[in-house]
Amino acid sequence: MLNRVGRFTSRSAAGLVASLRDGLEKLIQLPRNIKQACLLALDMVFVTSAMWLAVAFRYGHTHFHLGPVEYACAAVTVLLSAIVFLRLGLYRAVIRFMGQQAIWAVLTAVSYSTMILGATVFFSQAGVPRSMPFIYFALALLGIGGTRLTVRAYYQAKLRSLSENVIIYGAGESGRQLLTALHQGDQYRVVVFVDDDVNLLHSVINGLQVAHPRELEQLIAQHDITQVLLAIPSASQERRKEIINSLVGLPVYVRTVPRINELVSGRASVNQIQDISLDDLLGRDAVPPHPELIDRCITDKVVMVTGAGGSIGSELCRQILLSGPSELLLLDNSEYALYNIERELRELMAVSGREVELVALLGSVQDQRRLESIYRTFSVQSVYHAAAYKHVPMVEHNIAEGVANNVFGTWYAAEAARKAGVETFVLVSTDKAVRPTNIMGASKRFAEMILQGLAQQETTTRFCMVRFGNVLGSSGSVVPLFREQIANGGPVTVTHPEVSRYFMSIAEAAQLVLQASAMGTGGDVFVLDMGEPVRIVDLARRMIRLSGYEMDHDTHVGENINIEFIGLRPGEKLHEELLLGSNVTGTGHPMIMRAEEECLSYSRIHKLLQELMRYCDAMDCAGITSVLNTAVSGFAGSEVRYDHLWKKQGALLLQPKAIAPAVVSNVKELFADKS
Repeated sequence: MLNRVGRFTSRSAAGLVASLRDGLEKLIQLPRNIKQACLLALDMVFVTSAMWLAVAFRYGHTHFHLGPVEYACAAVTVLLSAIVFLRLGLYRAVIRFMGQQAIWAVLTAVSYSTMILGATVFFSQAGVPRSMPFIYFALALLGIGGTRLTVRAYYQAKLRSLSENVIIYGAGESGRQLLTALHQGDQYRVVVFVDDDVNLLHSVINGLQVAHPRELEQLIAQHDITQVLLAIPSASQERRKEIINSLVGLPVYVRTVPRINELVSGRASVNQIQDISLDDLLGRDAVPPHPELIDRCITDKVVMVTGAGGSIGSELCRQILLSGPSELLLLDNSEYALYNIERELRELMAVSGREVELVALLGSVQDQRRLESIYRTFSVQSVYHAAAYKHVPMVEHNIAEGVANNVFGTWYAAEAARKAGVETFVLVSTDKAVRPTNIMGASKRFAEMILQGLAQQETTTRFCMVRFGNVLGSSGSVVPLFREQIANGGPVTVTHPEVSRYFMSIAEAAQLVLQASAMGTGGDVFVLDMGEPVRIVDLARRMIRLSGYEMDHDTHVGENINIEFIGLRPGEKLHEELLLGSNVTGTGHPMIMRAEEECLSYSRIHKLLQELMRYCDAMDCAGITSVLNTAVSGFAGSEVRYDHLWKKQGALLLQPKAIAPAVVSNVKELFADKS
C-alpha cells in the first residue's frame, strides 16, 4: 500500500513538473507584447498577495477583517505600483537574458512600491500593523524577483544541456572577462578554470574552481570537455609554446583569445575566440623587427609594391602604411585583388589615424613602358617587387607563362627602375631558388641573377633580394589547405613522410623584406636564420590534435582524422635550402645574413635573356628549360614533363589525321625548332 502511494506521489510530482515545464515553454513562445502584459498582471497578483500575506504573517492567522480604507490603500498601491514598474522599464528586459542591471531595476521597483504602501497606510490611518510594509517588501521581492530568476535559471539550464563543455586556461583578468562574455551566449558552458599560478589553485572565481594544468586530462574525461580556450594574451611566445605543446596530445579543440597587443590597440576583444595563430603552430619565436631599418626606405618616401594584392604584397602594404610613406603605389594585374587591398588599407588608415596618399594601379610587370612611366610620373623612390607566380605545380604545368612572369617581369621592373633612377629595388625571392628542382625555383633564381647583373652596371639604384622559406597562411600554403581538410573531416594530405620546409609568418616575411632594403649595398642576397626546418607531417599532426581530433594510433577514444601520403608533386623536393654555398656574412640585424653567391656577368645574363625570350615567344618549353639548365646552378638535367600545352601538342602529333593539316604543320615546325 505504501509503495503504491509512493509511486502515485512520484508520478504526480513528475506530472506537475512536466506540466509546469510545458506551460513555461508555451509562455516563452508567446508574442513579446502579450508576454509583457501577462507579466505585468502576474506582478500585480504578487503585489496584492504580498500585502495580504504581510498582514497574515504579522497576525499569525488569516481570520482578520479589512475595511473599506484598507481595500482603498491596497487599490492605490496596486495602481501606482503598476505605473512605477512600467516607468522603470521592468518589462523591457528579456527575462531569460536578465542581467545585473535588470535585477537592480526589480529591487528599485519593489522599494518604490513599498514606499507607496507605507505612505497610503500612514496617511489613511489604515488598520494594519505598522510592520506590515516591511514584511510586504520581502514577500513582493521574493515573488516578483524570484519568478524572473526562476525563468532565467530554467532557460540557462536548458541552454547548458545543449552547449559544449569547455575549460578556460588562464584565470586572470582575460579569463574572467571571457567567462562573463560566454555566459551571455548559449554556445559554450565553462566548467572550470585552469591556471598554474599557485596562489589561485583551488580558489573559486565567479562560481568556478581553479584547477592545476596537470589535472587537465582527468577534467576532460570527467566533464566531457570539447574545447580548451586559452585566455593568456600577455604570455610570452615561449610560455605559449610550452602550454600549446602540453595540449597537443589531449583530445580537445584548442582555441585562443587575441594577443595583448591586439586587445590594447582595440583591433580585437577578449570574447573573439579564434583558432591557434600561425605563429603558435610554427612553434618558434618570431624574428624581432628593427623599426629604424624598416623606416629607412619608407618614411616620407614614395613607395611602390608590385603584386600588391597577393599574400606577401598585401602584408608589405600594411606594414609600409604604418611606417608613414608620403605616397604608396599599389600595382597588380588582378582588379579584384587590387580593389580588396586598397579598401583594406583605407580602413587601416581610418583606424590608425595615418594619412597616406594611396594610388591603386592596374597593370602587369611585363609592361616595361608602363612601369617606367609610373616610376617617373610619381617619382618612385623604393620598389618592392612581390609580383610572381609562386605555386610550384602550377608553374610546372604552365612553363612559358610562369617564366615570362617571374623572369621577364623582374627584368622589366628592374630595368625600368634603373632608367627612372629609383633609389632601392627589392626582389622578394624564395628558398626554392637554391639548387632548384622545378621551373618556379629556377625562374626565381634567374630573376635573382638579373638583379645581381644589374648591380654590376653603373647605376644609382640599389638592387637587392630577400630569400625566405614557406610563408604560413599565404595563398597556396599548407596551413589553409590542412585547415580546410580538417574542417571537412579529413583526410589530411601530405606529399611525403620525410618532406620538410622552412617556415615563417607573413608578417615576419614582410618585415624581413623591409629591413633588407635598408641594408642592401647592391646585388645582395639576404636570408633569414630560420632555425631548423619543420617536417610537414609533424605540422599536420599538430593541427589535427589541436583541432580536437585524433589519429588511428592515438589511445584516446574520439573522432579520427588520418594523414594520407600522396607522393611528391611535379617539381617538388624533400628538403629546401636557403644558401647556395657557405660564404655568409652578418648584417646589422642578428637574425638576417648576407649570402655571397656566384653570379654571371650582365652581358652573359642579357644574352641568355634574349634566348629565353625567343623560346617563350615560340612556346618552346624544352628550349626554356635548356636555358635555365645552362644559367641556374643545380638545375641541370631537368626535362619538360608536365606542361599542359606541351603535353597536348605531343598528343596531337601522335594523331595527325584527327586534326587539321595546318595545325599539324605548325606543331611539327615547333618541335623541329626545338631539336
